Amino acid sequence: MKNFAYIVIGFSLVIGCAEKELVLQTKEVTLKSPDGIVGLGDSTAQAILYRNIPSFESLTVDESKQKFIAAVLPAILIAKYRLEQDREQLKSLIAKEDWSPEDSSFYKIQVARFNTEDSTKLLSRMLTHPNSIILAQAAVESGWGSSRFFQQANNLFGIWSYNANEPRIKASYSRGDKQVYLRKYADVSESITDYLETVGRSRAYRRFRNARAESDDVDELLPYLKYYSERRDAYVDQLRTIIRQNNLTQYDSYTIDPTFFVEQ
Repeated sequence: MKNFAYIVIGFSLVIGCAEKELVLQTKEVTLKSPDGIVGLGDSTAQAILYRNIPSFESLTVDESKQKFIAAVLPAILIAKYRLEQDREQLKSLIAKEDWSPEDSSFYKIQVARFNTEDSTKLLSRMLTHPNSIILAQAAVESGWGSSRFFQQANNLFGIWSYNANEPRIKASYSRGDKQVYLRKYADVSESITDYLETVGRSRAYRRFRNARAESDDVDELLPYLKYYSERRDAYVDQLRTIIRQNNLTQYDSYTIDPTFFVEQ
């Protein structure tokens, strides 16, 4: 099954006398086996969102890691792209003197997403961070795609659910006398978007955001993610090891295949 979705990017082309906008055309693929996962290019990834990503247990360790990266990196690029476009729209909005009802609605949505009405803080909270860090956390939290939460709920990062009215699945463990639930997402990109919003607004990652605003250096940023896990420094060491052993920083420069941007 293949579906198509469209999203307007934050710039336009002038062709003759007509102004043309470019849109990102994403492709949705429901998988029956790992063979359906498209390999990455040398520096680009096709804008594919995979559904029903299967278990990689029949593959070797190296093969399963490569399939996991090939399935997840496009979703990371799409989620980051969408957030970055929202941030650019917000910057343009802040510079305007008069707001339309649509402008006000957009601003209120971002305020709710990132839990601040301060425009400077809001822009800071919408910053994204290197692909290698996101991939490493996804690998740790999902067991390189082997976890039940990932298989059944597209939940890459083990994000909990506190709302009985949202899609979620029951965890196999509890905290004290309270049952733990994890959020269920329509696709992997939705999970990544929620993760980016969580890191963007949570007080626990305030120092990470401050560091991220000054640098994209992975080694400088990693220590500020220790509060993502109860394992603290051991968790950071694990992320650093995964990034180094799998050369994940090579994916930091990856972009979406430009053929997926079309004129509208």
